[in-house]
Amino acid sequence: MDIKRLYYFTILADTGSFTRAAQQLGIAQSALSISMKKLEDQLELKLINRLERRMSLTTDGDVLLKHARCILENVEQAEKELQELKGLSSGVINFGVSAMLGSYFLPDALALFKQTYPGIQVNIHEAGTATLEKMLLEGQLDLALIRTDRPHEQIRSISLLQEEIVACIPEHHPFVSRQHITLSEFCQQPLVLFREGYFLREAVSCYCRQNQIEPNIQFETNLTELLKSLVKKEVGISTCLSLILNEQEPLTTVSFDPAISLELGLGWKSSHYLSSAASAFVKFLQAEVGKV
Repeated sequence: MDIKRLYYFTILADTGSFTRAAQQLGIAQSALSISMKKLEDQLELKLINRLERRMSLTTDGDVLLKHARCILENVEQAEKELQELKGLSSGVINFGVSAMLGSYFLPDALALFKQTYPGIQVNIHEAGTATLEKMLLEGQLDLALIRTDRPHEQIRSISLLQEEIVACIPEHHPFVSRQHITLSEFCQQPLVLFREGYFLREAVSCYCRQNQIEPNIQFETNLTELLKSLVKKEVGISTCLSLILNEQEPLTTVSFDPAISLELGLGWKSSHYLSSAASAFVKFLQAEVGKV
């Protein structure tokens, strides 16, 4: 089977549309249609149900899709291993991280890594923790900064730091005089929160579900600076890590009782070959975080 046709087939399955798949691949729709017809002819199977406005996979197509993903993943891993012959003078790392941690925790370390290994390209992919784990398992990422206090049987990880999730409040809020607040008290306030799938939202959502509380959410955003600005303007309070605040901002933090601890680290798919570039990145971040 032609590897390129298998790749086209997976993109078509993911997009569910010949038009969108062709746009993503940067080829003409007619070229994609011809390629898929040749794949069906080669296998002597009907893989795609072609309808006027949408397409779907046949049962045979679903079977091929599962194997195609495995084949393409194995080809990618083989290419990475062969790249090792070039040493650390070159390489590409697809690295996933949440917007907040990417903005406040990693810039200095990433800049220093680039100075140390100028030939290695680091592609940053921003998403919530849940999405990052899914991307790791699907082979879209080499590494991701994820929660490491919840082991996953298909993900290997190393811990980098321990943090505490705290309430982020404006300087004149009644909670300022408190040393601790409960999640119950927090959830009764107007809230500005990260979207679902981000670890800063998880504890709040879980508590509300368990206690059948409908939180008073004023805004949802994954933009950290926007979230802080809305809290400053007293639109609502939020959750955060203390590292995102500086002394000049009219914001403060209050711990939860009981405390909400968080362990963060680097994760990668257990069955994946970790390239020399990725291994160097892991060791580098371990050493840099250890200096803090």
